[in-house]
Amino acid sequence: MMMLKLSMERVGELFSAIANQQALYLPIESADQVNFEKWSEGRKVRLDVLKTVKSGKDLFFPQSENLVAFKMEGKSIEIIQQELSQEKFVLMGVRPCDAKSFEILDKVFLAEPQDSYYAARRANGTVIAMACGNPEETCFCKNFGIDAADPVGDVAIWIHEGNLYWKSQTEKGEALTQSVKSLFSEAQEAEIDAFKAGIREKIEQLPFSHLDLSSFTPDQLNEKFNSPQWKKLSQSCLGCGSCTFVCPTCQCYDIRDYDTGHGIQRYRCWDSCMYSDFTMMAHGTNRPTQLERFRQRFMHKLIYFPSNNDGMYSCVGCGRCVAKCPIHMNIVKVIKALGGESK
Repeated sequence: MMMLKLSMERVGELFSAIANQQALYLPIESADQVNFEKWSEGRKVRLDVLKTVKSGKDLFFPQSENLVAFKMEGKSIEIIQQELSQEKFVLMGVRPCDAKSFEILDKVFLAEPQDSYYAARRANGTVIAMACGNPEETCFCKNFGIDAADPVGDVAIWIHEGNLYWKSQTEKGEALTQSVKSLFSEAQEAEIDAFKAGIREKIEQLPFSHLDLSSFTPDQLNEKFNSPQWKKLSQSCLGCGSCTFVCPTCQCYDIRDYDTGHGIQRYRCWDSCMYSDFTMMAHGTNRPTQLERFRQRFMHKLIYFPSNNDGMYSCVGCGRCVAKCPIHMNIVKVIKALGGESK
């Protein structure tokens, strides 16, 4: 696919051109926080911010969504199915780690039987992934095979020396490219080769870029599960769930029925395996202690998920849990404690 470029002074024209065709979601600053929100003229776009508070996961797997409603009149019950999302949209500015997270979510929600709500949003969404010019110390994506200098998405973009470089990578990305191509001029990939090399050099120097994951294999399941380290690691955990709510790959949810006063609305919302009432059943919960809940979260990401998905870990090294955990307990410390010290 051809490399294109556009002066950053004209990036507003690009936003308008995309938004005139379909909804455009960008990293938007609001109330001193940056998250992916729908763009409109006058909104403060922050493509310079490395990581949004929440990832772009919300666009495909919303924090809460209606599923079905029940309207009751006497003994008659009418079932009102929630229509699947038909909104065509572009999610622009997704970092390589978050772009990789969509592949992990696909393994869960697009496996048979497919989650039709998620599938509809994935079909209607175009992802523009952006390289990381200035990775932070909390980043460790390299451990999971992610190249921060060469993002995987429908379109890849790089911001370098006042220009936005653009390259479509899928049919969906090429369709979007053709609709805005008149704004761009042609470019050579060699123009950003040195920039990419600089990013990779920075990544190599980050403190968590060389974690040893070699012992996190299916044949080590029992050894890891029964490790005495879990007791020490979990003692300080508050069970607040912050790590799960900022994580781009967590997919746990709860389904509830709400009495609206004139019917029942069934909805689902994000949940956390760190909560004591998660997967609560008639007899109680199958993980009654914080140690068991803490262990479940990290065993799933490092052992259970890759065991069932061709070695793909359920972590992308975005570092949000490293930055957000109030007691500084995170997956990096777990990896090190269970036999994966940094080289």
